[in-house]
Amino acid sequence: MLSVKSIKDNKEYLEEYFYLSSLEWEDSYKKDNFKSILNKRVSDVLNGINDNIILVLGLIDDDKLIGFISLFKYDDNYDHTPWYATMYVKEEYRGNHYSKILNDALIEEARKLGYEKIYLKSELINYYEKFNAKYIKNLSDKEKLFYIDLKR
Repeated sequence: MLSVKSIKDNKEYLEEYFYLSSLEWEDSYKKDNFKSILNKRVSDVLNGINDNIILVLGLIDDDKLIGFISLFKYDDNYDHTPWYATMYVKEEYRGNHYSKILNDALIEEARKLGYEKIYLKSELINYYEKFNAKYIKNLSDKEKLFYIDLKR
């Protein structure tokens, strides 16, 4: 049975979230001290030290994390806030519209928190537009900046 849960406070999902995020978006997993980096990230979130993460939602199937999405307060390179980030579905679960479930859940939670817009950046072409993302500008040759209007 599929469900969407907050995983920010659940260590068993939080560790996997950071692990998969590192594999997908950064090189920290290649470092010798990766396990200590992972443990520090989990500890920081559980102890309220990481102030960038607003929420992390996980798509759970029978207690197994199959995908996730995050809302961050900021991106280090841009002034907009908040940031739609880390949408990820494990490869073996792709093609089942799980990204739509995660997207819809994030948008609903962002609305509950009082946000009127969320921002995202992506190199994907014609992907986030299906979630009503509106193009703002090019950030580089490949990466584009978008926003999603949350007002109903």
